[in-house]
Amino acid sequence: MLATLHQTGRDMDKADCAVIGAGVVGLAVARALAAAGREVLLLEKNDAIGAETSSRNSEVIHAGLYYAEGSLKARLCRAGNEQLYRYCAERGIPHRRLGKLVVAADESELGAMGRVRDRALANGVTDIAWLDRDAVSTLEPELRCVAALLSPSTGIVDSHRLMVAFLADAQARGATLVLRSPVEGGSVSADGIVLRVGGADPVELRCRSVVNAAGLHATEVARSLRGVPEATIPRSYLCKGNYFTLAQRTPFRRLVYPVPEAAGLGVHMTLDLGGHARFGPDVEWVDAIDYRVDPRRADVFYPAIRRYWPGLRDGALEPGYAGIRPKIQAPGEEAVDFCLQGPRDHGVAGLVNLYGIESPGLTASLALGAAVARLL
Repeated sequence: MLATLHQTGRDMDKADCAVIGAGVVGLAVARALAAAGREVLLLEKNDAIGAETSSRNSEVIHAGLYYAEGSLKARLCRAGNEQLYRYCAERGIPHRRLGKLVVAADESELGAMGRVRDRALANGVTDIAWLDRDAVSTLEPELRCVAALLSPSTGIVDSHRLMVAFLADAQARGATLVLRSPVEGGSVSADGIVLRVGGADPVELRCRSVVNAAGLHATEVARSLRGVPEATIPRSYLCKGNYFTLAQRTPFRRLVYPVPEAAGLGVHMTLDLGGHARFGPDVEWVDAIDYRVDPRRADVFYPAIRRYWPGLRDGALEPGYAGIRPKIQAPGEEAVDFCLQGPRDHGVAGLVNLYGIESPGLTASLALGAAVARLL
């Protein structure tokens, strides 16, 4: 059901559970809550679902190689990987278990690659394999490296079809999606959480429960709710990732990643379901959301890619698209975990805030939905 708040046919000054944000995680949360019997209202400020981070990424199903042992990212990625493959198979959502290679371009990177392997094993990724140069050449003849890790359980998915399926599941259980309905503020009261919802038909909603899954805007939404302790709201930072597409046929059949860097996974090569290659994302800290790709950034991409693919020809990269990572750590700081705050964390009954839900949020979406449902 797509409607304005005044067209939904119910008393819209009250709601059982409002989910703010219809990206892949918000949709998965709405799906899980509706399946648990909650009456769910899904509020999205844009005019379509998944219009921000969820549609501006690599569409990779991650295996769980990189995240700290015991972290939410590690646990939810591992659970989400298995759940997502099963869900896609059951629902006929286009996906492919391509596998990926994490490559050490020279001897100096072997130590970092070994740490990735050790972390993957600690996270329960048991199918990972260390390949020497000859073994890599057999799989991908144009790839240059001294060694690589093969992750067979990494894949790709049609993220839009996935989100449409999540929405259909939620709506089949009574959830309502309302587009062009930005949450502009609100307050915590003794009998619920009041949301001021803007758009063409502004309204105040008194909600029994609220899930803040607003992605890039999650901290902004939390600060707009009077009664949410300021000390519990992390500072957020915008980390832009630019992508370039390949204007020639790719020689690779698997995803190719360099060893990870501080704020991302390096300039890697991924494939879409049509077999087209794209490179990125890079790391660009920005002060405002801007999805334009500066063609001059290709000057940094070429040498980074040629460390593992020397055959990349001049002029083969074309500006593609950009996404923004919703970071909750500053430039230069160590990566932090997903932040899922329930009533025990901030003291507000019925409220769950999701902060810093970047990669592997797509992979972990089903597991994140279940985790939020448990918090409520």
